[in-house]
Amino acid sequence: MTPVFHLLNRISLVTQIMIGLLAGIALALLAPAVALEVALLGKVFVSALKAVAPVVVFILVMASIANHRQGQPTHIRPILWLYLFGTFAAAVVAVGASMLFPSTLALSASDASLSAPGGIAEVLQNLLLSAVDNPIHALLEANFIGVLVWAIGLGVALRHSSETTRGVVDDLSRGVTLIVRVVIRFAPLGIFGLVSATLAESGFDALLGYLHLLAVLLGCMLFVALVMNPLIVFWKIRRNPYPLTLLCLRESGITAFFTRSSAANIPVNLALSERLGLHEDTYSVSIPLGATINMAGAAITINVLTLAAVHTLGIAVDLPTAVLLSMVAAICACGASGVAGGSLLLIPLACSLFGIPSEVAMQVVAVGFIIGVLQDAAETALNSSTDVLFTAAACLAEERRAGQ
Repeated sequence: MTPVFHLLNRISLVTQIMIGLLAGIALALLAPAVALEVALLGKVFVSALKAVAPVVVFILVMASIANHRQGQPTHIRPILWLYLFGTFAAAVVAVGASMLFPSTLALSASDASLSAPGGIAEVLQNLLLSAVDNPIHALLEANFIGVLVWAIGLGVALRHSSETTRGVVDDLSRGVTLIVRVVIRFAPLGIFGLVSATLAESGFDALLGYLHLLAVLLGCMLFVALVMNPLIVFWKIRRNPYPLTLLCLRESGITAFFTRSSAANIPVNLALSERLGLHEDTYSVSIPLGATINMAGAAITINVLTLAAVHTLGIAVDLPTAVLLSMVAAICACGASGVAGGSLLLIPLACSLFGIPSEVAMQVVAVGFIIGVLQDAAETALNSSTDVLFTAAACLAEERRAGQ
């Protein structure tokens, strides 16, 4: 097996993932029955990522804060502002695209048994309750807001502990990082299983009736990923942003697209941040934080689907209402990770701004689940890759400022 391992080490992980992607597509087209059998590979990979992610966040954030020394540079505040501004900008892009290319839906009777939040106050209440969750329960349920709060609290407390204790925490951090690297090495097999099973089970036939809506959704996400985000990064680093942008999309966005989970992609982003040479005290906090509040893709989904319902019902939208919708979508998107069903279940809240009844709004949610194969994948790829992009931009901006 040694020659095989040497060959794998010479081929980059991204190349291996692309090989797994193409092999999965080929298997689904040529032998769908076999493709369904290898679905276990994808399930095991995603389960492994989801299992390790809460522990990684807890240990790395705690270790980073506990071992932080006064005077060491951290750039959390500018990254936080980038997250919030990027999410709001994505919401504005979605409103503009929906106005230029209005979509309509064939709304009919639908199952409205899903539970959606009743207002922004409820979303914020859920976030607050998540923050004060029991730490064991937060780890078991992958409640990343609760995990972050406890990790920060323990990290601050352990800053006053002995050198021996801080050394143990640092050793735990290194051990967890090693486990993450091992899990990520299996990404090509995981992507192979995920792609082959998804195509074999559903294909894309169900998406054909919603091509226009999908085009607006995916077009907005591509515009934000390839135009809006690079503009924001250029403003921060004052040089060509595309090498960094494309690197983050390639090495973070691809895995996020197929795992469809920002939480599961946290280990991938941490590994990428390390390879980029970013400051560990910064990225060990900003990456898990981004997985909870940096939700540009969710803001786009909320606005595009809400305005599709608005156009279907013939409701007029003025500029103040559009701005308000963008603000609501940005705020709700930051809380999407704490709501069962993610961004789709926040659509009724946005629809309520236009007086659309919940029965109709839940039909829009049902449409969202139909196109969820692509919508959720693209949304997660945008969200997760932007976490690394903005973290790197803030770190590079500080280095540029320090060198002047």
